[in-house]
Amino acid sequence: MGKVKGFLEVERVVPGDRPPLERIKDWNEFHEAMPADALREQGARCMDCGTPYCHTGIMLGGMTSGCPIHNLIPEWNDHVYRDFWREAYERLMKTNNFPEFTGRVCPAPCEGSCVLGIIEPPVTIKNIECAIIEHAFAEGWVKPRTVSKRTGKRVAVVGSGPAGLACADQLNMAGHNVTVFERDDKIGGLLMYGIPNMKLDKEAVVMRRVRLMEKEGITFVVNTEVGKDYPTEKLLDEFDAVVLCTGATKPRDLDVEGRECKGVYFAMDFLRSSTRALLDGVNPAINAKDKRVVVIGGGDTGTDCVATSIRQGCKSVIQLEIMPEPPEDRRSDNPWPEWPKTLKVDYGQEEAAAVQGEDPRRFSTMTQKLLCDGNGKLTGLEVCRVGWVKKEERWIPEPVFGTEENIPADMILLAMGFLGPEERLLQQLKVEQDARSNIKAAHGDFRTSMVKVFAAGDARRGQSLIVWAINEGRAAARECDRYLMGSTNLP
Repeated sequence: MGKVKGFLEVERVVPGDRPPLERIKDWNEFHEAMPADALREQGARCMDCGTPYCHTGIMLGGMTSGCPIHNLIPEWNDHVYRDFWREAYERLMKTNNFPEFTGRVCPAPCEGSCVLGIIEPPVTIKNIECAIIEHAFAEGWVKPRTVSKRTGKRVAVVGSGPAGLACADQLNMAGHNVTVFERDDKIGGLLMYGIPNMKLDKEAVVMRRVRLMEKEGITFVVNTEVGKDYPTEKLLDEFDAVVLCTGATKPRDLDVEGRECKGVYFAMDFLRSSTRALLDGVNPAINAKDKRVVVIGGGDTGTDCVATSIRQGCKSVIQLEIMPEPPEDRRSDNPWPEWPKTLKVDYGQEEAAAVQGEDPRRFSTMTQKLLCDGNGKLTGLEVCRVGWVKKEERWIPEPVFGTEENIPADMILLAMGFLGPEERLLQQLKVEQDARSNIKAAHGDFRTSMVKVFAAGDARRGQSLIVWAINEGRAAARECDRYLMGSTNLP
């Protein structure tokens, strides 16, 4: 700990964002950079705890506490404070393949479990992480690594999201010849088409890393869906091992009357359409322009839908959440180091409030049916307030009589999460699935029921965080390497 009383003397400061009414006019990243001196001060707030919960990466209360990839946070915080940026970068890369991704879009469970957070606002871990890797790129320290010796083994990674990329990166460094298959036209999976450009720039950040990995020897194959464009028999015949990192892309649907109305879309279809149009320089196939938009569902995806709708020029946007409004401070049943279940105003809500004059969210609200005109076109939805009651150890939402109302809408976006991986490829490969339809493969082993086939990320564990995807991609690579070589040196 470089500054012994730093946490007592320095207040938490995060970099500013471009003003909401300015940033909604473009698709550029909205976070502003923080000067190096200010970053050094923030690094000084880290207490170098005897038990640093920030990098534990465990599940508490059903949510992630600490960093799942076990970043050496106190170490690189101290290096930043001492102005040892090269050393900070080297420590960061020991655990994280892609800090430029996590430093932008991770919800930072590390900060939620920061020991300082018990009495003061936590250390700005996420911001410092992003600053370290961007400083390293600016200084030219991030260069293609040379693989000294190839094993001759061929590994196929199916899916190029964070789990697939992390797995491919590790296996490549182990000397295997790695091919990554992606059914979309660009590499990145969720990173490319699931997260809007204003949160994660596709060319400047995602493709920068992809090009680096190509120079290191990884082969990327796009526009190729394994099981459709590339037979599974050929895959198993040509590769010594296969790692399935296809994600949990099957969306949760809304089972209510009127679901067939024209104008109802899954959130990911909307976000994918928007990013694809931005990259291609055309109008999006699913466009919120001049429409009254209702987003059903919260979380990051719901927020991204709100922000994207505003940038496309929607007439209005409302976000419905069935869960009750969180408190501003931790409740007694949500103690540290659990993730703090408190009210947060994310960038999308901030932008909507700046445009519309109020937060777009309506909590404890359930959709009862969708309303269509005589031609099947969406005109609105009927909603009601709900109360949460406990029945047989489960909390159940119950409609509150007399609270029904109709909300006009021209477009509804369903952002209610995901149910698991798409099953066609899994059935072709004859891999077993668990009760939740995820690929059945034990954590720590990652082997499926089929010989030489492994699984990692959301396809194995269900919808989760980007840091869990990187954790699983790294761990599955280690076990795949052990299978191929009899032993492994991968972390």
